[in-house]
Amino acid sequence: MRTPSLVAAVNAGVLVVGVLAAATVPADGVPARPSVADAAGAEQGVAEPGRPAPLPTTPPPPVEPAGPAGPAGPAGPAEQAQPAPQAASTQTTQPPPPTGSRPPRPRTVTRTGWAPYATAGPVVLHYPGDVVEVVGLHQSGHDGAVPQSPVGGPVRAGRLEDRGRDTHPQGAADVVVDPAQEVRSPVTGTVLRAGSYTLYCDHTDHYLVVEPDARPGWEVKVLHFEGLAVATGDRVQAGVTVVGRGARTLPFRSQVDDHTGEPAWPHLHIEVVDPAVPDRPSGGSCD
Repeated sequence: MRTPSLVAAVNAGVLVVGVLAAATVPADGVPARPSVADAAGAEQGVAEPGRPAPLPTTPPPPVEPAGPAGPAGPAGPAEQAQPAPQAASTQTTQPPPPTGSRPPRPRTVTRTGWAPYATAGPVVLHYPGDVVEVVGLHQSGHDGAVPQSPVGGPVRAGRLEDRGRDTHPQGAADVVVDPAQEVRSPVTGTVLRAGSYTLYCDHTDHYLVVEPDARPGWEVKVLHFEGLAVATGDRVQAGVTVVGRGARTLPFRSQVDDHTGEPAWPHLHIEVVDPAVPDRPSGGSCD
């Protein structure tokens, strides 16, 4: 026969276990899904270990990414990756809606101070702009692209929807920046190539390729900017050297635009490539 005191003790133990179990649920509220294939499904859940959560279509307040993702790559002299400092300011603006239409999405921006936003193996990548809205990670078109792992901070970051490629879902980043600000190098190293090229067979665009000091032989690529300010052989310093006048507004809608305020700001495409990895032909041609 159980005594009243024994029953009370058992009930108290069950309550404690329930409280501890509830405490293990992440409190950051980051929406996540086990795979990009579930993009149309539920938005709630725990982010996949080592990867930030996919970005929802309607931007929430800034959240920290879930953490590093992907292999670190071959060993090499590494820079010291420091967590992004506290932003000087984070501001949300709501433009007035046009008459007879639904209100546009608000824009939440953060002043980054040109701090690091991610690592790719031993390479530390800095924000290329000082005022940033969002970082959208996505599949690269190059098989040698090294996965980028966000270091955390106030800027919203996450994976974009699947692009139908079999490369890593964090092989490249679209960093949405203030179009009125200069573009600085995201990495310290030496300029290998720089100039203009034809984007999608029809649009003129600038590009920059830097060999990072932290991993000689690799290439850090920056696309979608105007006013190229460096040349082959120049030395650049992360977050310091101005490489372009500003981000270029593309004449078509981009995938990351679904996660920004309206009208959409331009983005800078950044990826780190290991040229030793053979790149399979994509089959695309401008002929």
